[in-house]
Amino acid sequence: MPTCYQKITSPIGSIFIAANNVSLRAITFDRNEEIIRKTLSAFKEKSNPIIEQAHTQLNEYFAGLRTEFDLPIIFKGTAFQQQTWNALLSIPYGETRSYSEQAQLIGNPKAVRAVGRTNGLNPIGIVVPCHRVIGKSGKLTGYAGGLDKKQFLLRLESNVLQNKLL
Repeated sequence: MPTCYQKITSPIGSIFIAANNVSLRAITFDRNEEIIRKTLSAFKEKSNPIIEQAHTQLNEYFAGLRTEFDLPIIFKGTAFQQQTWNALLSIPYGETRSYSEQAQLIGNPKAVRAVGRTNGLNPIGIVVPCHRVIGKSGKLTGYAGGLDKKQFLLRLESNVLQNKLL
C-alpha cells in the first residue's frame, strides 16, 4: 500500500504529512523528514483524503479552533512504544505531564528515560502530543522538532484556553 506525503506550511515552518489509504503515518518537521522517509515504504509525493483531513485539522489547530484531532492512527512499533505513544493521547489540550508521570501512567515508573527516548521517536507530532511532556521540574526538555517549536505549541494551547475563559 503506497504512502503518500505532502509538505504544508504552518506558523512553525514546513510540516511533512504522510499517510496511506488507511491511516496517518507521520507528521514531522523538516529536520526529521529524512528519518521518516527511511521508515516508510512506497513513497509518493501526492495527497490523499487522510492527508487533506490532517492538513485541515492542523490549520484549525493553529488557528485556535481545534483542541482535539480526529484522524485514523495506527502505531507501528514495539509494544512499549505503542503503549507510550497511546499514553500521550490521554494528555488534555493545554496541559502538560512530566516524563515520570507518563512512565507511571503506562505502569512502568522506572522507565522515565525510555519514555523520553520513545517520545522522541513519535512519528506523529502535534496530533500525538509529545510536546505536552516536560521535565519533572517544569522545564522544557527535548523535542524532535526543536524546543522553539515545543514552546510555540504549548504557548498556543495556553493562549487558546485563556481566551476561551474570557
